[in-house]
Amino acid sequence: MKIPIYQVDAFTSEVFSGNPAAVCLLETWIDDKRLQSIAAENNLSETAFLVQTDNGFDLRWFTPVTEVALCGHGTLASAFVMNACRSWPEDTIRFQTRQSGQLVVTKRDDFLDMDFPARPASAQEAPVGIKEALGVEPKETFASAEDLMVVLGSEDVVRDVSPDFNALEKIACRGIIITAKGDRSDFVSRFFAPRVGVQEDPVTGSAHCVLIPYWAAVFGKNVLHAFQVSKRGGELFCNQAGERVTISGKAALYLEGTITI
Repeated sequence: MKIPIYQVDAFTSEVFSGNPAAVCLLETWIDDKRLQSIAAENNLSETAFLVQTDNGFDLRWFTPVTEVALCGHGTLASAFVMNACRSWPEDTIRFQTRQSGQLVVTKRDDFLDMDFPARPASAQEAPVGIKEALGVEPKETFASAEDLMVVLGSEDVVRDVSPDFNALEKIACRGIIITAKGDRSDFVSRFFAPRVGVQEDPVTGSAHCVLIPYWAAVFGKNVLHAFQVSKRGGELFCNQAGERVTISGKAALYLEGTITI
C-alpha cells in the first residue's frame, strides 16, 4: 500500500514556524489501528487523513496516541494540500468529520478561512493543582467542551510559563489553554495537552473556538487578531459569528512523499 503524504506548516507563511501537520490521502478508509500507527510514526501533534467523497472529503485527525474530535491546523493543512498541491478546482472545500460536523474552508487570496463551531466557555473555580502545574496564579478559569482556559495577567506571563507536564496531565480535560491580552495583537495564547500526547501544541486552531467567543465579549468586537506565542509561533485572524467562528491563516509546504506499508 502506498499513501501520498504531505507535511505542511500551518498558520504561517514560512516553513520552520507555525504548526506542522501531516496530511495523508487515502482511497478508502483503512482500519483505525493502522491510522494510529501512521500518526505515531509521523510523531507530529496531528496527522490528518482524507478520503474523497461526492461532496468533498471525509476528514479525521490523530495525535501520536489518540484520535481527536477537532483539529484546526490539520484542517488548514488539508485544505492547503488540496489547493496548492492537488489542483482542487474550487475555492471552497467541504470536510465531513465524525464529531464536529461539516467544516468548510474557503480560499481567499493567500489565506484559508475555516468555518468552525464556536465553543463558548463557562467560568468555574480553578481546579485543584492548576496553579502548581502552571507555576502562576490564574486571574480567571473557564471550562469548555474539552479544554480548560486559564486567563493570565499579561502576554509576558503567558510567554514565561514553564509547566509541570506531569502535574498538568492530572487535570481532567483534553488540554489547557493559557491566554492574555496581547501587546501587538488582541490576544495571545499557548496550549498544553499532555493527556493526548502533545506537551505543547505550537498553534491550535480548535483552542480558538474557545478563545474567540471569550475575547470577542471582552473587547466588544467580532474581528480579532491573535498570536499563539509558542516557540515556533503562529498568527491567526479571527471572526466571531454567532454559533460559528472563522479562523483564518496561511500555510507553507515542507515535505511531499509517499508512505509505503
